[in-house]
Amino acid sequence: MFKPILEAVQREFSGQAAKDQVAIISQYHRIQASPGYRDAATHCQWYLTARGVSAVIHAFPATNATRYWSSNLFQEWDASEAMLHLLKEDGTEEKLADYRDTKISLIQRSTPFDGEVEVVVLEDGEEEADYDGLDVAGKIVLTRGDIHRVYQLAVVRRGAVGILFDGIRAVPPIRESLDLPDARQYTSFWWSEGDRPCFGFVLSPRQGLHLRRRAAEKDKPVPRVRAHVQSRLYDGMLEVVSALIEGETDEEVILTAHLCHPQHSCNDNASGAAVAMETARTLNTLIQQGKLPRPKRSILFLWVPEITGTYAYLATHEDDIPQMIAGLNLDMVGENQDLCKSSFLIEQPPMSMPSFVSALIERVREDLISGPRSHSGMGGYPLFRHAVTPFTGGSDHYILSDPSVGVPTPMLIQWPDKFYHTSEDTLDKVDPAMLTVVGDLAATYLYFLANAGTAEATWLGYEMAARYRRDLTKTMQAIITEAMATETGPKLSEMVKRAHARAGFMRHHAQQATASLTRLSQDMGNFVAGLQQRIEDFTTEEVGLTSEALRRRGEALGISALAEPSDREEDTWETRARHLIPRRVYRGPVNPGRLINRLSQEEQDAWHRLLKEHAEAPRVLPVVALFWADGQRTLSQIAELVELETGHRDTELLVRYFEFLAQVELIELKSGE
Repeated sequence: MFKPILEAVQREFSGQAAKDQVAIISQYHRIQASPGYRDAATHCQWYLTARGVSAVIHAFPATNATRYWSSNLFQEWDASEAMLHLLKEDGTEEKLADYRDTKISLIQRSTPFDGEVEVVVLEDGEEEADYDGLDVAGKIVLTRGDIHRVYQLAVVRRGAVGILFDGIRAVPPIRESLDLPDARQYTSFWWSEGDRPCFGFVLSPRQGLHLRRRAAEKDKPVPRVRAHVQSRLYDGMLEVVSALIEGETDEEVILTAHLCHPQHSCNDNASGAAVAMETARTLNTLIQQGKLPRPKRSILFLWVPEITGTYAYLATHEDDIPQMIAGLNLDMVGENQDLCKSSFLIEQPPMSMPSFVSALIERVREDLISGPRSHSGMGGYPLFRHAVTPFTGGSDHYILSDPSVGVPTPMLIQWPDKFYHTSEDTLDKVDPAMLTVVGDLAATYLYFLANAGTAEATWLGYEMAARYRRDLTKTMQAIITEAMATETGPKLSEMVKRAHARAGFMRHHAQQATASLTRLSQDMGNFVAGLQQRIEDFTTEEVGLTSEALRRRGEALGISALAEPSDREEDTWETRARHLIPRRVYRGPVNPGRLINRLSQEEQDAWHRLLKEHAEAPRVLPVVALFWADGQRTLSQIAELVELETGHRDTELLVRYFEFLAQVELIELKSGE
């Protein structure tokens, strides 16, 4: 069904051409709302237009007063010079950072400064107690901690003039801080109206260790540095590049890739931007040459400042959203897996956004990974690591896939990445072969959906049903396997309850996903109803088989009948959750991070403690919970759905998180029965 598309794409798409564009894009210092980003956007538009693809630049006000849905924008920023020197005892100086050499050596959005300051060393500086006995007023603090928290405690509350950051974020299991001793981590301030901006520099872990040891020497004077920053914040513009391959109707399929990030950042995300450019050129060429017919639906390409650009574009094109049937997001897709230690991942949309997209993109990928044949000629295998993972968010797909927006969007990404967000994310880490794999997959997925009608939707429906049967069988068998090692009746009873709950959740999701096929063809009503009944029947059969297996295990343990499992013990947080109903007041996800400064010091500290106390909970829990909030469900019901989707339940975190969102007026909380 899709193979003729894939074969045509494979003959046309060039991974080397995409890598050539990675090389060009990475030379621009692409900070959101900056001259460097604008130059990169202009290059993208020129490149596409020169190859016959219609492309335009949309400009949005970059000011503190600008807001799109719940997303506050910010001022444009530009820096021309920034240098940091350590003043040595013999009167000489050691250069620690030079913006001309390494743009990442400056904390982005730093404000001007010129002078000599004393260095105060902190371990992380995220707690009030870290400052006991320290005077940081008029000084610069050295920290490995979260700079936004350190900014509040050291700069706002205690009068420090700036921050030196020498941390490297761990990326388990392939990177600890000392694995890249000479790298600098991409670090940025995000200023809001009312903030008191400051400056800062990024040191490598090796430089930071040297400076920390120097400060610890009791017989030496306190370290001092000379800092010079020439920069400015001003009301400016933020750009989004769009390109359109016109179809025959006003419906659209969307490809997004964020164009931002510092100079020399290649895999993140010059790779995604470049693949999107080559994908647009490939499909446009194939259509213009008649090798593929003009599709029924248009294909829209967006190159955005990550997250903020997607908010801006969607909020100013709300009338177009109902015509957007599906999307795809490209983020960090070009990796040399041997160097970066990454795997090629398809991240599914959240389960609150059921759709046909996951089955399609997984099926196309399966053809791509079976290219090389075995020595006997029987079967094929991939030459790269790959997996399908559940939704985690963190990039532009999480805005589109929010049920309040309603555009189901998988993400293609390579993760983990040893060089993520560091000065070592360079061109030598980019593999044209992986760019080709991603481009072939993206182009085939986009064109199939753009041209899909009744025949394509019917095939896809059967594919979805087959995948549901596989996934449900696997889930139920996992419960049976666990049951065979269980020694107690109460545990078996809980498993019966879990099997019914999980199967019901999966069944409902699959039935809703098949209903989405009507977006591809209106002639699918009877077919969809038939598929949904098959899903119902198969679920009943599998749950019955699982219950029988658990009953047999109970009999083997001498238990004649499994008792009804007891209800969940209700603590204070569960009780509160049962009486709270969140109502969303904005389209799209909410990002409360930049609103923290509006709170009192006590409220800021409480928010910090909440995140720290629940650090072991998956960071996606609050996002997934927000997606399930429909104005009717209680937080208790939402917590149940989150647990079914993720396998994790943290009701206290969700209650406190939603109460915080209500406090900063991003949602409304009403009392339920």
